[in-house]
Parts: sequence; structure tokens; C-alpha cells
Amino acid sequence: MTPLLLGAIGLALALPVPALLSRAAWPRLAPAAGIVLWQSLALAAVLAISGAALSTALWLVTDPDPAPWRVVLHVLIMGIGVLVWARFWWAAWQVWRETSQRRARHRELVDLLGEPHGALPAVRVLAEQTPVAYCIPRLRDPRVVISSGAVASLDDEALQAVLEHERSHVRTRHDLVLEAFGVLHRAFPRVLRTDAPLRQSQVMVELMADDAARRVTGDRPLARAIVALAGGSTPAGALGAGSDALVRLERLRDPASRRARRASAVASGVVSAVVLVVPTVFVAVPWLYHAVEVLLTR
Repeated sequence: MTPLLLGAIGLALALPVPALLSRAAWPRLAPAAGIVLWQSLALAAVLAISGAALSTALWLVTDPDPAPWRVVLHVLIMGIGVLVWARFWWAAWQVWRETSQRRARHRELVDLLGEPHGALPAVRVLAEQTPVAYCIPRLRDPRVVISSGAVASLDDEALQAVLEHERSHVRTRHDLVLEAFGVLHRAFPRVLRTDAPLRQSQVMVELMADDAARRVTGDRPLARAIVALAGGSTPAGALGAGSDALVRLERLRDPASRRARRASAVASGVVSAVVLVVPTVFVAVPWLYHAVEVLLTR
């Protein structure tokens, strides 16, 4: 039963649970806790499917003449587990290589074509009339990029909100969060995954950067900045200030109370703990104990 139970848990956490959770608004009230929630779901799905693949091996060890259906099911579940982990490490390499190369090339172009913005050495202004703003995160010497059209269309407070939004992305390395979700997304075969965790993580990091900007400038300048930049595009591998404008504006228009934000954070923490701890304590640990007993008595 353990392989089937773990497999069912893994598939549920990979497909229907994220699809349903993505429709809920409450995780967005506390985006930092929401990120942890989505990470926990993705990690729990990988661990459950891996555990299902591993536990099927005990079927063949304990049965000297296993039925054909057991052999077929074992090969199927083990194959899925191996496939997920092989894709995970391949995806980790691909995401790191592609993202690093893309950002390096784009940073070179920005330094070549852009002009420094006043006393801010990490900010580059591009001669482009479309209002856009984004950052190119790196461990050393990142870049915040803003177009001349954005500088012309934003007042001082709104411009400060944009810069603070992008600095928050760079300072707290939101790019690493998105890369981790990108790896987990690629690790699962297309038929065993949904786009919800990756998409929701992109929204969450924008909300976290908004919170950093709000603490500096307040809500109104940030709202003006989001409206001004909503039509701009963000290059691949960068994080843009105009992304997910509708969700962010709705959150600013109807801000949640401190009590609601705290409740959202607590709920996210509880769900994160449940999806990681419950399968481990009530399924994986008893199976490991049973497996050790069986192997030692053979």
C-alpha cells in the first residue's frame, strides 16, 4: 500500500492541489509565507513520488514469486521516480546555464547602450520611449534598468517606488526563488505538472517587492508607477516592475488588515508543515521501519 499511497500523494500535490490553490486569494496576503507554501508543495510532490519509486522495490524483495502486475507496477512507478530525478538535475543545469548566459549578454548590452542615472551607479537609463523598468540580478554588480520614457512619465515619488521595487528584487535575490521553481517545473513530465506553482511564485515575488517599495513611498506612488509601466515588457531572465499589474493594483486598492495578513501567514505555514510532515511521519517513517525489519530478518 505504501507505494500506491505515496504515488497518489505525489500526483495530488503535482496536479489538482496546485490547480485548486492557485484560485485562492489568501496566500497572496502574505507573499513571503505564500512562497514557502508553494515551495513546500513542490518539494513534497518530488519526495512523495521518489518515495513511491523506492518503496516499490520492497515488493520484489519480499515476494519470491511476484505477480506480473506487481512487476509492471514496480517498473512504472520506479521509472517515474527515476525520470523525475534525472529531469531535476538536468533542469537544474539547464536553468543555471541558460539564465546565466542570458543575463550576462543582456548586462553587456545594457552597459553598452545605457547611461548611468545620476549618483546611482547600478542604474542604467535606456533611450527608449516605452516606459519599462526591470533588474538584471547577479551576485556581484547587478543592474537596475529603466527607460527614458519611464523617467519622463513618472514623478519623483513614483520613480523612487520603481527603483525601490527593483532594488528589493536584487537585494533579496528573488531570482533564485524563481529559478528554483523553474527547476521543479521542468523536473516533472508535462503530463504530471501544472503551471500554477511557477506562475504563482512569479506573482509572489512581485508582491514582496511591492511591499518593500510601499514601506518607502507609500501606496499611491507605487500604484501610479504600476499603471505607467503596465504596458512594458520584461526581457527573459529579468524581473520587471510592470509585471502582473492587475493583481498588484487590486491588492493596493483593497489592502488587507494586519490580522488578515497574519492569518494568511499562519495558514500558509500550517499547510506547508502538513504536506511535508504528515506523509513523512505517517507513511514514510513506518515504511522505513518495516523495511529495515524485513531486510534484517531475511
